[in-house]
Amino acid sequence: MPESRVPRLRRFLVCEPRHFAVQYAINPWMRPDTRVDVDLAQEQWQSLIRAYRSHGHTVDTVEPVPGLPDMVFAANCAVVVDGRVFGSLFHASERRPESTHYETWFKSSGFDVYRPESVCEGEGDLVPTGRYVLAGTGFRTTREAHREVQEFFGVPVISLTLVDPYFYHLDTALFVLDDDNIAYYPEAFSPGSREVLRRLYPDAVPATREDAMAFGLNSVSDGRHVFIAPDATALADQLAQRGYVPVPVDLSELRKAGGGIKCCTQEIRS
Repeated sequence: MPESRVPRLRRFLVCEPRHFAVQYAINPWMRPDTRVDVDLAQEQWQSLIRAYRSHGHTVDTVEPVPGLPDMVFAANCAVVVDGRVFGSLFHASERRPESTHYETWFKSSGFDVYRPESVCEGEGDLVPTGRYVLAGTGFRTTREAHREVQEFFGVPVISLTLVDPYFYHLDTALFVLDDDNIAYYPEAFSPGSREVLRRLYPDAVPATREDAMAFGLNSVSDGRHVFIAPDATALADQLAQRGYVPVPVDLSELRKAGGGIKCCTQEIRS
């Protein structure tokens, strides 16, 4: 284990939860009769932005749009590798208009945007690593989209099957620690996918179901600091033992819609 892990400064794209609500149910976390405290959601979200900036990261923002309550979950809008943007085509009709607003932001910022032909939910299911793009399927993003991603980026795509509806996106079951390692909840994956991850990442950090249900795997790492849900204590302890520095950030109000730290964070890799 390195004596001191080295952070890498990142550029993140986010969207304020000004219009956040739970108006429909498209995952097991969502109940339309749930009361949402928008002020608290905004306060918690602001704490995440402050944490990123205090650690030297750049944060860009997309203007939220009325009637799109899940637009705060910026990770689902695209995946960006080497300055190339692969956009989104949401599974749920309620979220499909989000793609256009994020595409507008990327284009106004000088990026070209590829529009997928198959259902694809951005970094929710597409996780770039140092060597591959890990790609989830089973609930949202399709295997056809995985093929599109590989053709577009020219990077090997590793398809992984999710089997637990509580972990409906790959970024709820796995996150990248650095170019060489990950943390994940094995039981969220099919047996074959678990074996693939075991072979690719023999030193991966395993998470318990309790920490996964606390959205501990919906985390963001800069290679040293890990922005993580405060309830995921066992996972945070494991990370600290391996030389990472957990940075707890509470986004519990946004969890009512099935989202957490990574869901709110699109990384712009250029």
